[in-house]
Order: sequence, then C-alpha cells, then structure tokens
Amino acid sequence: MPFYVYAEDRPDVADQLTELSEEHWSYMDRFDSRLILRGPTVSDDGEEHTGSVHVVDLADRAAAERFGREEPFWKAGLYRDLTVVAADVLLSRGPEAGVTYTLVAAQWPLSVRATGDPAPDDAEQQGLWGTEPDSRFVFVAALTDDEGTGTTGVVAAVRALPDEARGLVRPFAERLAGGRPAALTAQRWERGGRR
Repeated sequence: MPFYVYAEDRPDVADQLTELSEEHWSYMDRFDSRLILRGPTVSDDGEEHTGSVHVVDLADRAAAERFGREEPFWKAGLYRDLTVVAADVLLSRGPEAGVTYTLVAAQWPLSVRATGDPAPDDAEQQGLWGTEPDSRFVFVAALTDDEGTGTTGVVAAVRALPDEARGLVRPFAERLAGGRPAALTAQRWERGGRR
C-alpha cells in the first residue's frame, strides 16, 4: 500500500543535512524498489532544503511510520514534523532530474473526511480531470484513510511555479473533495536520490 510521507525541516539544519546525506541515501537505497516518488521540498529560490517527500509502497501504516521515524534525518532531530497518510496513486509519469517542480497538497477538514468518497477508480478519474491530465502533472495521488474507503486529501507534483501549480491542481482537488473548496499548499520540489 502506498503512503505519502512528508517531513518538514527544523530551521537552520542545512549543514547537518549535508553531513548526513550519505546516511540518508543509504537508508533510502534499502527501499529503492518501493519508492514511487522522492525528493526534497526547497525554498522559493531553490537554495534551501525545507523538507523531504517520499511516496513509498509498504505493507501497512506501522511500516510507513517506521520508515519515517527510522530515517536518519528524523533520528538526528532535523525534522520538526512528520506526516504519514495512505495514498492511492492516480498518475505517475516519473519526474526528470534537474527540473524544479512544485508539490501541491491538501488535506480536507474533518467534516469532509467523514463523508468523503472512496479513492476514484479509473472511470471516475477521467471525470475528475475534466479532460486528459495536463502534461505538466508528473504525479498525483488521492490521500485516503488506511482502509482506502475515504478520500482525505490530494498531493501532486507539477512542472510549474507554485502559483501556477496551485491553479492547475485546484479544479481537480475540488472535484475530488466533492465540490468543496480545497485549501492548497504549494512549495517547490525536486526529484531526489543520489547525485
């Protein structure tokens, strides 16, 4: 089962991240065949690491939590927060190295989650897009409860700057949320892995 795992950096940890980068990559090498998406979020100018994103196929929530908490940056105290949410991958085109994308995410309010629809099947996905997915989308997942019975949010990687990416994702996210407004976050993101 895929899980979206996002860790937000603590302030002023750049030097420590650099020191532990080989340990981080070695840890990720153990999951290479199960990593669907990976890479850092970065500041608007692309100069500063702000977090770490992984979509990884694991057995269950306990394994996903372990994956996040045993990661070397987390163990060293370099992250301030960890998000682990089940994900139904709707589109994965494989982002290119060296290209900056924007990661757009939203989680619905509790009132929407309680009545959320299951993650869409292939036929329903076509209606959610409205048309074919824009070629700038390289990854989209519906965030779900652990049983896959209710949609709780969305995460997408888009080849566009944050404001434009947010605008591209909004119609899809709001259709996925049953027509309700979706509060979207957008931050620059780069494909990760060994350099």
